[in-house]
Amino acid sequence: MPPRSAEASRKTKETDISVSVHVDGSGKSDIATGVGFFDHMLDQLSRHSLIDMTVRAKGDLHIDDHHTVEDTGIALGQALAKALGERRGIMRYASIDLAMDETLTRAAIDVSGRPFLVWNVAFSSPKIGTFDTELVREFFQALAQNAGITLHVTNHYGANNHHIAETCFKAVARALRVALERDPRQPDAVPSTKGSLKG
Repeated sequence: MPPRSAEASRKTKETDISVSVHVDGSGKSDIATGVGFFDHMLDQLSRHSLIDMTVRAKGDLHIDDHHTVEDTGIALGQALAKALGERRGIMRYASIDLAMDETLTRAAIDVSGRPFLVWNVAFSSPKIGTFDTELVREFFQALAQNAGITLHVTNHYGANNHHIAETCFKAVARALRVALERDPRQPDAVPSTKGSLKG
């Protein structure tokens, strides 16, 4: 089977981002976005999905973190879409309830070619340290839109905002890991009655 690897870059007046992914990796990451908490979350996304990721981002952090986080999601999504190609042989669907201390979050995914995000996550504070909690949704919106995946994320409960954010990233990672696994029973088939997962 051909390697499922790709690169993507995005350069605007607001950001300069380069990303590489290897879907059949071991969860190695090399992340530098200039946003410490976001780097930590991307490390979790890589580690628990087993997707090797390299991310370099320079953004207008003197304004805020928004453009850097959103544009990184765009570039990561584009790289994933390239790496998956026709999406032949993938399991396609997955879901998980992921626990972390007092927090429980569900992620369900369809690597469908049709981008959609359903987000049922609420934070009790606008900040985790200096990081805007609303940017967690912005990242996953950009990722889903550009990777061509349907993604549902629901936080069932939790008290600590760091835990809530982290369970979102870990749950999505674990769901991606299963959904992108090669299906040994149909290794060269597109898992759709349409014969295409291009949207």
